[in-house]
This record gives sequence, structure tokens and C-alpha cells, in this order.
Amino acid sequence: QVQLVESGGGSVQPGGSLRLSCEASGIIFYINAMGWYRQSPGSEREQVAMVSSGGAINYADSVKGRFTISRDNAKNTVSLQMNRMKPEDTAVYYCVASGVRRELGQMGYDYWGQGTQVTVSS
Repeated sequence: QVQLVESGGGSVQPGGSLRLSCEASGIIFYINAMGWYRQSPGSEREQVAMVSSGGAINYADSVKGRFTISRDNAKNTVSLQMNRMKPEDTAVYYCVASGVRRELGQMGYDYWGQGTQVTVSS
């Protein structure tokens, strides 16, 4: 079984910074993409940032220029540095590992973390 463990959530004032980290553990041969989604009350889960195994990065328009995603393929970790945070960034943030293969030739599966709360408020 593959597990994703997130850390780094919490509360911050507008304009402040937080860093989220996520580690995938278990028998892992390859992870296609890793990244972060978020969901606020009454809203659908939305993609925040994703990074491929080759380093290609996609950001949601709402976080471009403020958030930075990074990944360590050797350690199966992904981090999200969030700067100049806004109240609208308040949400539960979920780590995702997409296209995970436990051995060569196996079909890839997606795995999700349990989520970590991020609150931006004065």
C-alpha cells in the first residue's frame, strides 16, 4: 500500500507564509506527477500545483507568483511554499501522487493524503 503523509498546515495572517510537505511511502517504483489540491467549504476540490517526474510544473492562476512547488524524486516528496497568502487561500490542502506504479509494467494509480487545514485570517 502507498501512503501519503502531509505536514505543515496551520494558521497565518494575510501576507504571511506557510510551507506544506508531503512524503509518499510504501513500495513505489515510479510516480508520474505529484502535487496539491485544495477544497474550501461549499466548493469543489481544485488543483493548486502539480509537478511531473520530469519537472514540468502547472499552477492554478490564483496562486501563480505566490506559491512554489518543488519535488524530490529520489525521496518521493513534494513541497508547496506559499507566500503572500490571502484569506481566499483558506482550505483543506490535499497531497496527490498520480500514476503511481509499484513495479515495472504495472498500471498507475492515484493516491491522496488525508488533507491538512490551512487558514488565512487576521
